[in-house]
Amino acid sequence: MYTIAELTNMISTEIGQIRYKAQPANLYTPIQYILSIGGKRVRPLLMLMGYNLYKEDVSTIIPNALALETYHNFTLLHDDLMDKSDMRRGHATVHKKWNENTAILSGDTMLIMAYQLFNQGVENNEARTAFIEATIGVCEGQQFDIDFETRNDVTEAEYMEMIRLKTSLLLGYALKIGAILGGASTEDIHHLYEFGEKMGLAFQLQDDLLDVYGDPKKFQKKLGGDIIDNKKTFMLINAFLRADQKQREELHHWVNSTSCNEEEKIAAVTHLYNVLGIDQLAKQKIEELFAVALQSLDKVQVAEEKKAQLHAFANQLLERKY
Repeated sequence: MYTIAELTNMISTEIGQIRYKAQPANLYTPIQYILSIGGKRVRPLLMLMGYNLYKEDVSTIIPNALALETYHNFTLLHDDLMDKSDMRRGHATVHKKWNENTAILSGDTMLIMAYQLFNQGVENNEARTAFIEATIGVCEGQQFDIDFETRNDVTEAEYMEMIRLKTSLLLGYALKIGAILGGASTEDIHHLYEFGEKMGLAFQLQDDLLDVYGDPKKFQKKLGGDIIDNKKTFMLINAFLRADQKQREELHHWVNSTSCNEEEKIAAVTHLYNVLGIDQLAKQKIEELFAVALQSLDKVQVAEEKKAQLHAFANQLLERKY
């Protein structure tokens, strides 16, 4: 079996070898830029790891894995534009470095490239159908996220479904597609998907937590961004549920404020989170999801030593600080 480091290096090397047309430069250079500024490469890595549980010739599905990474980065291009984000992975976002029209068109091209890459990989109708289902699901999740911006009655269940679609679905499908291409049983495919999905939910809640409590030197973006943007996160939703009348009024004040000092708002809302124990509540939920994820992985019918790297990878995601 390949190690995580070997698979990650393989992915990075292959991404670096993607060739683009010279013209129009303002279409292809932003694509090369967003794919070259790093990232965890979680999705293609999980696809290769899922495949490698059953087969050793992982290089044969590299195009399928690159398709998933290209699609993921397409969503980031458009997400950053919708969120008006200035930074991504410590670098300027595409719409800031170029302009909004370029971000839209380069993103559109990446979406098409993703399907093109998938078709260059191992042919499998079940895997192709799964890829299409995953990509549509992510867009559904993004629309829910946008809808939540104008709602103040978002429930925790609605939020969890939104992040399932927008974030964790693609992690689950990465493992599912890898397992399908590797010839896994129907049962193993299901359990690997469940492992990836629950791990993805924990991953997103960890992101919510780090947005407030992360190390600004490592997090690569300004802390408190979700607070400034009034994002209906697990943290904010549960703060409203736990707050007494006075605390709820203070939360409403900051959420409804159209002009305020950003640092003051972040400090005030973070203080309320601390008083209400929201950080501990989030950590508890993350641990619960992580435990369920590992239960699904334990049901996969391959040797324990083959699953050890997925266990280690899940632990790495849970313990990350950025």
